[in-house]
Amino acid sequence: MSTDLFCEIIAGERPAFVVASDEVAVSFLDTRPVFKGHVLVVPRAHVETLTDLPDVGPFFERVQAMAGAVEEGLQAGGTFVAMNNRISQSVPHLHVHVVPRVRKDGLRGFFWPRTTYASDEEAESYREIIAKTLGA
Repeated sequence: MSTDLFCEIIAGERPAFVVASDEVAVSFLDTRPVFKGHVLVVPRAHVETLTDLPDVGPFFERVQAMAGAVEEGLQAGGTFVAMNNRISQSVPHLHVHVVPRVRKDGLRGFFWPRTTYASDEEAESYREIIAKTLGA
């Protein structure tokens, strides 16, 4: 098994604000979110790219559920769901970004400005809202 930042989070070796976790995927807050509530959904099994994932159905069911939870829980107007394969992939472990959106939020094209949480408590409050909405 390869070891990367996301594998360490999955193994519990590195702290993260985990929103949901099951046998297929682990979802946690991005530490440098585009907007607060930005979640990364990663497969529990280490794969680098989408083409490496043997069964995409169960994984994308988790992505779909997370998009709904982010939108509903944060009362967002919608979500931006995206992934990179190798190019611009900051961690060599498949991950899908689920970003809350509201009209006129300033996100344009593929320019992703980043923000930070003011504190661990603020990050925890976002994690809790999304997890509760997801039923996790």
